[in-house]
Amino acid sequence: MAGVRAAVVEPAAGRGVTAGGLLRRRHVAMIALGGAIGAGLFVGSGVGIAQAGPGIVVGYLVAGLLTVLVMRMLGEMSAAYPGAGSFSSHARRALGPWAGLTAGWLYWALLVVSVAAEAIGASRIATGWVPAVPPWVWVAVFMAVFTGSNLAGTRHFGELEFWFAGLKAAAICAFVVLGAAAVTGALPGQSVPTGQNLTGHGGLLPHGWHGVALGLIAAVFAYGGLETVTIAAADCADPVAAVRGAVRTVLWRVGFFYLGSITVIVLVVPWNDPAVAVGPYAAAMGRIGVPGAAQVMNAVVLIALLSAMNANIYGSSRMLRALAGRGDAPARLAVAGAGGGVPVAAVLASAAFGFASVVLSLVWPRTVFPFLLNSIGAAILVVWVLITLSHLRLRRRLERERPELLVLRTRGFPYLSWAVLAALVGVLGFMLTDPDSRPQLLCTAAWTLALVLAAELKRRRTRLG
Repeated sequence: MAGVRAAVVEPAAGRGVTAGGLLRRRHVAMIALGGAIGAGLFVGSGVGIAQAGPGIVVGYLVAGLLTVLVMRMLGEMSAAYPGAGSFSSHARRALGPWAGLTAGWLYWALLVVSVAAEAIGASRIATGWVPAVPPWVWVAVFMAVFTGSNLAGTRHFGELEFWFAGLKAAAICAFVVLGAAAVTGALPGQSVPTGQNLTGHGGLLPHGWHGVALGLIAAVFAYGGLETVTIAAADCADPVAAVRGAVRTVLWRVGFFYLGSITVIVLVVPWNDPAVAVGPYAAAMGRIGVPGAAQVMNAVVLIALLSAMNANIYGSSRMLRALAGRGDAPARLAVAGAGGGVPVAAVLASAAFGFASVVLSLVWPRTVFPFLLNSIGAAILVVWVLITLSHLRLRRRLERERPELLVLRTRGFPYLSWAVLAALVGVLGFMLTDPDSRPQLLCTAAWTLALVLAAELKRRRTRLG
C-alpha cells in the first residue's frame, strides 16, 4: 500500500513537459555517450589494473554486464514513468517514500562530492601547465564557468556537454584504433610484446581472484554516472524516445569504450609498470610511441573532468529539484528561474556544496575530504540495489494495471533482476570482508541509515500534522 500512496502524491513531471523540452534528442544521445567516458575511466582504471593485473578485463566485463542490466531496468521504468526524479521517483513509487528520499539524497551527495573531486583533479592539470596560477584559482574559475553554464539554461548545458562528449568519444576511438594497430603490428617500426604483458609479471591473475574482485569494485565506480541520462531525458521534448535510444545503445558503449580501451592498455603496457597507476592511457600511448603522449592525455583527461563537472552539476540540481518537488527538500529548491526550466536555487546549492568540499580539501587535505569520498564510496551500489528492487515490484504492477506503458521491456524478467540483486549483494558482502573497502561500505551504510530514519521521522510528522 505504501507504493500505491506514493504513486498518488508523486508529482507529475510529465512526458516532456519538464523544462519545456529544452534538450534535443542529439543532446541526450551525446550525454549518454559521454556518460560512458567519465573521469573514472581515465583516472580510476589505473587503480583497478594495479589491483587485478590483466584480470581487470574480467572485472570490467562483469561490472559492465551488471551496468547494462541495471540500465535496462532503469530505462524500462523511466520510459513508463518519465520524470526528473528518475530512479528516486521509481523507488518512491515502488517501495515507499523512504526509498525515494534515500536514493535521491545518496545520489545527490555522490554527484556533488564528485564535482569537488573533478574540480581538484582539473586544477592540478591546469597548474602543471601554468604553475604561476594557484590551484584554488583554477577551481574557482572552473566552478564559476560550469555553474554559469547550468544557470544559462538547459539548452546551453546540453550544447556544451554535446561538444565535450564528442571530444571524449573521438579521443577514446582514436586510442582504441591506434592500440589495435600497435597490437596487430600494423604500426611501422613498432614492436609491442603483448603476449609477455599478459603471461609475464605474475600471469593473468597476479593477485588471484581477490584482485579481480577489487578490480570489479573499481569498475563499478567507474561505470557510475550513466544513470544521469534518464534524468536528462526528462528535459527532452520526447523523453520516452530519448530513454529508449540511450538505453538500447548502452551495451556497445560499455563494450567499446570501457572493455576495448582497458584491453588495449593491458596488452600494450605491463600491468605493474608504475606509470599505469598514475595514468594508464598516457602510459599506453608512450609505449606505442606517440610523441608528447603525456600532454595529449592530460588534455583529454582535463576535458573529461570538466565534462563530468558540467554533467554532475546538472544531474545533482535536477535530482535536488525532484526531491524538493516531493517535499523531501526545501520547497524553494524546486522553483524554476525566469526563463523556465532551470532550478536556479538547486543549481546554486549543488555548486556551493561542491565548492565547499573543495575548500575542505584545501584546509584538511588528509582528513575531511577523504572522509567525504569514503562516505559516498558505496552509494552507487545502494542506488543500484534500490533500482533493482523497484523494477521487481513496478514491472509486475505495470503488467497487471498498465501494460501499455511497457514500451521498453527488460528480457529475462524476473530471473535476471534477481540475479543482478544477488550479484550486487555479493559485491557489498565482499566489501564488508575486505579491509580496504570496509570503511567505504560502513560510511555509506551509516548515511543510508540516517536517511531512512529521516524519512521515517518525516512520515510520522506528516501523519501527526
